[in-house]
Amino acid sequence: MSQSSDNQESDSYHTVKKFHQTEIKIKGSRFIGYVRPVHNRAEAETFITEISTQNYDATHNCFAYRVGLGSQSIFRYNDDGEPSGTAGKPILQAIEGRNLTNTVVVVTRYFGGTKLGTGGLARAYGECAQNTLQGAGTIQKFLVTHLEIDFEYHVQNAVMKVVNEMGGTIISSDYTDRARILLGIRQSKSDECSARLVQATAGKITIKKA
Repeated sequence: MSQSSDNQESDSYHTVKKFHQTEIKIKGSRFIGYVRPVHNRAEAETFITEISTQNYDATHNCFAYRVGLGSQSIFRYNDDGEPSGTAGKPILQAIEGRNLTNTVVVVTRYFGGTKLGTGGLARAYGECAQNTLQGAGTIQKFLVTHLEIDFEYHVQNAVMKVVNEMGGTIISSDYTDRARILLGIRQSKSDECSARLVQATAGKITIKKA
């Protein structure tokens, strides 16, 4: 199941810090949670395939993920044979409850012989997902705009001063007849950075989005 979100567009988001794995046992059944940060839907789907292949002998490999921001946000979840709404949805709710995106969680179940009922299943999958997310930790990240900047050497100090003050990151550079750099800057700061660079160099600079 997938759907777009109508949340307001933003250039900042929270995701998990790292891959993490957690296991809980409930009435003989093993629930193993796996989580990792991803950049897009393709990475999320690849991770789900990897975990499902790794646990090919499991009773169920249920999952949920959310990627993107604002109007570009999508999610998907799957119960993998468990009663509808008892696995994938509680996993997704754990992700959304922490306001995370670019995050995928897989919860693998090895049946232990005792049925848990629909309520018990939902609680088990939700608890495992929550524990897994908590263990991974969260981090704030920002969408980045890339700017190609071309300027003469005599304004280099002015350029670097603005770059440093704006928190930009030089991704690559080429110093030949002129200086050329590829700059990474937080999306919401890109227009201000461009304006300040033009002002600091008295217009002796060329800037375009990469």
